[in-house]
Amino acid sequence: MDDNDSYHDGMRRLQDRYDTRRLADRLAERLRRSAFSDDDRSFIESRPMFFLASADAQGRPDCSYKGGAPGFVRVTGAAELAFPSYDGNGMFRSLGNLLVNPAVGLLFIDFESPRRLRVNGSATLAEDDPLREQFPGAQLVVRVRAQSIFPNCPRYIHTPGAGELSPYTPREGYTPPEPKWKSFDMFADVLPKRPPP
Repeated sequence: MDDNDSYHDGMRRLQDRYDTRRLADRLAERLRRSAFSDDDRSFIESRPMFFLASADAQGRPDCSYKGGAPGFVRVTGAAELAFPSYDGNGMFRSLGNLLVNPAVGLLFIDFESPRRLRVNGSATLAEDDPLREQFPGAQLVVRVRAQSIFPNCPRYIHTPGAGELSPYTPREGYTPPEPKWKSFDMFADVLPKRPPP
Protein backbone atom coordinates (compact mmCIF):
# COMPACT_ATOMS: atom_id res chain seq x y z
CA MET A 1 0.00 0.00 0.00
CA ASP A 2 1.12 3.55 -0.56
CA ASP A 3 0.60 6.68 1.50
CA ASN A 4 -3.12 6.48 0.68
CA ASP A 5 -3.82 3.07 2.25
CA SER A 6 -6.86 2.58 0.04
CA TYR A 7 -4.71 1.35 -2.83
CA HIS A 8 -1.88 -1.11 -3.42
CA ASP A 9 0.66 -1.15 -6.25
CA GLY A 10 -1.51 -3.19 -8.63
CA MET A 11 -4.38 -0.73 -8.27
CA ARG A 12 -2.00 2.20 -8.72
CA ARG A 13 -0.52 0.75 -11.92
CA LEU A 14 -3.98 0.53 -13.49
CA GLN A 15 -5.01 3.95 -12.16
CA ASP A 16 -1.91 5.42 -13.79
CA ARG A 17 -2.52 3.51 -17.05
CA TYR A 18 -6.06 4.88 -17.28
CA ASP A 19 -5.33 8.30 -15.71
CA THR A 20 -7.66 7.75 -12.74
CA ARG A 21 -5.22 8.09 -9.81
CA ARG A 22 -6.43 11.60 -8.92
CA LEU A 23 -10.05 10.49 -9.18
CA ALA A 24 -9.38 7.40 -7.04
CA ASP A 25 -7.70 9.56 -4.40
CA ARG A 26 -10.61 12.00 -4.39
CA LEU A 27 -13.13 9.18 -4.05
CA ALA A 28 -11.22 7.75 -1.09
CA GLU A 29 -10.81 11.21 0.47
CA ARG A 30 -14.47 12.20 0.12
CA LEU A 31 -16.42 8.94 0.40
CA ARG A 32 -14.39 6.38 2.34
CA ARG A 33 -14.95 6.20 6.08
CA SER A 34 -14.24 3.89 9.00
CA ALA A 35 -17.46 4.44 10.97
CA PHE A 36 -21.04 3.84 9.90
CA SER A 37 -23.26 6.85 9.29
CA ASP A 38 -26.94 6.81 10.24
CA ASP A 39 -27.70 6.44 6.53
CA ASP A 40 -25.32 3.44 6.28
CA ARG A 41 -27.08 1.82 9.25
CA SER A 42 -30.53 2.31 7.73
CA PHE A 43 -29.41 1.00 4.38
CA ILE A 44 -27.61 -2.08 5.74
CA GLU A 45 -30.42 -2.99 8.13
CA SER A 46 -33.01 -2.71 5.34
CA ARG A 47 -31.26 -5.20 3.06
CA PRO A 48 -32.53 -8.81 2.78
CA MET A 49 -29.19 -9.98 1.32
CA PHE A 50 -25.55 -9.20 0.76
CA PHE A 51 -22.49 -10.79 -0.82
CA LEU A 52 -19.62 -11.91 1.41
CA ALA A 53 -16.09 -12.19 0.00
CA SER A 54 -13.49 -14.12 1.96
CA ALA A 55 -10.21 -15.90 1.28
CA ASP A 56 -8.40 -18.88 2.74
CA ALA A 57 -4.95 -18.78 4.35
CA GLN A 58 -3.30 -18.94 0.89
CA GLY A 59 -5.41 -16.03 -0.39
CA ARG A 60 -7.68 -18.15 -2.60
CA PRO A 61 -10.96 -16.22 -2.81
CA ASP A 62 -14.54 -17.26 -2.25
CA CYS A 63 -17.74 -15.28 -2.54
CA SER A 64 -21.12 -16.21 -1.12
CA TYR A 65 -24.64 -14.89 -0.98
CA LYS A 66 -26.05 -14.29 2.50
CA GLY A 67 -29.77 -13.70 2.89
CA GLY A 68 -32.41 -13.27 5.56
CA ALA A 69 -35.26 -11.05 6.62
CA PRO A 70 -34.50 -7.31 6.45
CA GLY A 71 -32.67 -6.47 9.66
CA PHE A 72 -30.76 -9.76 9.79
CA VAL A 73 -27.59 -7.68 9.49
CA ARG A 74 -27.28 -5.22 12.35
CA VAL A 75 -24.92 -2.34 12.87
CA THR A 76 -23.82 -3.01 16.45
CA GLY A 77 -21.28 -0.23 16.93
CA ALA A 78 -19.66 2.77 15.29
CA ALA A 79 -17.51 0.47 13.14
CA GLU A 80 -19.06 -2.98 13.73
CA LEU A 81 -21.85 -5.02 12.25
CA ALA A 82 -23.12 -8.51 13.01
CA PHE A 83 -25.08 -11.14 11.10
CA PRO A 84 -26.24 -14.69 11.79
CA SER A 85 -24.95 -17.77 10.03
CA TYR A 86 -27.87 -20.05 9.26
CA ASP A 87 -27.83 -23.75 8.42
CA GLY A 88 -26.43 -24.14 4.91
CA ASN A 89 -24.88 -26.84 2.78
CA GLY A 90 -22.36 -27.79 5.47
CA MET A 91 -19.28 -26.84 3.45
CA PHE A 92 -18.53 -23.77 5.63
CA ARG A 93 -16.52 -22.21 2.84
CA SER A 94 -16.92 -18.61 4.02
CA LEU A 95 -16.89 -19.23 7.75
CA GLY A 96 -14.02 -21.70 7.45
CA ASN A 97 -12.09 -19.01 5.64
CA LEU A 98 -12.75 -16.58 8.48
CA LEU A 99 -11.09 -18.96 10.92
CA VAL A 100 -7.82 -18.85 8.96
CA ASN A 101 -8.04 -15.37 7.38
CA PRO A 102 -10.34 -12.78 8.98
CA ALA A 103 -10.22 -10.32 6.05
CA VAL A 104 -13.66 -9.89 4.46
CA GLY A 105 -15.52 -7.71 1.99
CA LEU A 106 -19.30 -7.24 2.15
CA LEU A 107 -21.36 -5.79 -0.68
CA PHE A 108 -24.88 -4.56 0.05
CA ILE A 109 -27.09 -3.81 -2.96
CA ASP A 110 -30.50 -2.28 -3.50
CA PHE A 111 -31.42 -3.41 -7.01
CA GLU A 112 -34.51 -1.22 -7.22
CA SER A 113 -33.07 2.23 -6.36
CA PRO A 114 -30.20 1.28 -7.40
CA ARG A 115 -27.58 1.66 -4.68
CA ARG A 116 -24.65 -0.26 -3.24
CA LEU A 117 -22.33 -0.04 -0.25
CA ARG A 118 -19.05 -1.85 0.40
CA VAL A 119 -17.74 -2.75 3.83
CA ASN A 120 -14.22 -4.15 4.15
CA GLY A 121 -12.91 -5.32 7.47
CA SER A 122 -11.98 -8.13 9.79
CA ALA A 123 -14.40 -10.84 10.95
CA THR A 124 -14.79 -13.08 13.97
CA LEU A 125 -17.40 -15.74 14.64
CA ALA A 126 -18.81 -17.29 17.79
CA GLU A 127 -21.45 -19.81 18.82
CA ASP A 128 -21.87 -18.15 22.22
CA ASP A 129 -22.33 -14.58 20.96
CA PRO A 130 -25.06 -12.84 23.02
CA LEU A 131 -26.80 -11.78 19.79
CA ARG A 132 -27.35 -15.38 18.72
CA GLU A 133 -30.61 -15.71 20.67
CA GLN A 134 -31.96 -12.67 18.78
CA PHE A 135 -31.52 -14.48 15.45
CA PRO A 136 -33.89 -17.46 15.30
CA GLY A 137 -32.20 -20.36 13.54
CA ALA A 138 -28.67 -18.97 13.84
CA GLN A 139 -25.85 -21.45 14.31
CA LEU A 140 -23.22 -18.76 14.79
CA VAL A 141 -22.92 -14.99 14.80
CA VAL A 142 -20.33 -13.24 12.67
CA ARG A 143 -19.09 -9.82 13.72
CA VAL A 144 -17.23 -7.60 11.27
CA ARG A 145 -14.99 -4.77 12.43
CA ALA A 146 -15.18 -2.29 9.55
CA GLN A 147 -11.96 -0.71 8.35
CA SER A 148 -13.27 0.83 5.15
CA ILE A 149 -16.87 1.75 4.34
CA PHE A 150 -17.69 3.33 1.01
CA PRO A 151 -20.51 3.64 -1.50
CA ASN A 152 -20.03 2.44 -5.05
CA CYS A 153 -21.37 3.90 -8.25
CA PRO A 154 -24.59 1.96 -8.96
CA ARG A 155 -24.70 2.52 -12.71
CA TYR A 156 -24.24 -1.14 -13.74
CA ILE A 157 -26.86 -2.55 -11.38
CA HIS A 158 -29.59 -4.23 -13.40
CA THR A 159 -33.22 -4.11 -12.32
CA PRO A 160 -34.12 -7.73 -11.54
CA GLY A 161 -36.96 -9.21 -13.54
CA ALA A 162 -37.15 -6.22 -15.86
CA GLY A 163 -35.44 -8.08 -18.68
CA GLU A 164 -33.38 -5.08 -19.59
CA LEU A 165 -29.82 -4.04 -19.00
CA SER A 166 -28.75 -0.99 -17.06
CA PRO A 167 -28.63 1.98 -19.44
CA TYR A 168 -24.94 2.31 -18.52
CA THR A 169 -24.01 -1.16 -19.78
CA PRO A 170 -21.65 -0.87 -22.75
CA ARG A 171 -22.75 -2.78 -25.85
CA GLU A 172 -22.26 -2.82 -29.60
CA GLY A 173 -23.71 0.21 -31.38
CA TYR A 174 -24.68 2.02 -28.16
CA THR A 175 -23.03 4.85 -26.27
CA PRO A 176 -23.97 4.80 -22.60
CA PRO A 177 -24.74 8.10 -20.87
CA GLU A 178 -22.20 9.53 -18.46
CA PRO A 179 -23.00 8.66 -14.84
CA LYS A 180 -24.42 11.57 -12.87
CA TRP A 181 -21.55 11.59 -10.35
CA LYS A 182 -19.13 12.61 -13.10
CA SER A 183 -20.88 15.99 -13.23
CA PHE A 184 -20.39 16.68 -9.51
CA ASP A 185 -18.11 19.63 -8.80
CA MET A 186 -16.08 17.62 -6.28
CA PHE A 187 -14.81 15.34 -9.08
CA ALA A 188 -14.62 17.71 -12.08
CA ASP A 189 -10.93 18.51 -11.60
CA VAL A 190 -9.81 14.89 -11.16
CA LEU A 191 -11.59 13.08 -14.00
CA PRO A 192 -9.31 11.39 -16.54
CA LYS A 193 -8.04 13.82 -19.13
CA ARG A 194 -7.53 11.17 -21.81
CA PRO A 195 -9.87 8.49 -23.13
CA PRO A 196 -9.05 4.86 -22.25
CA PRO A 197 -6.64 3.26 -24.74
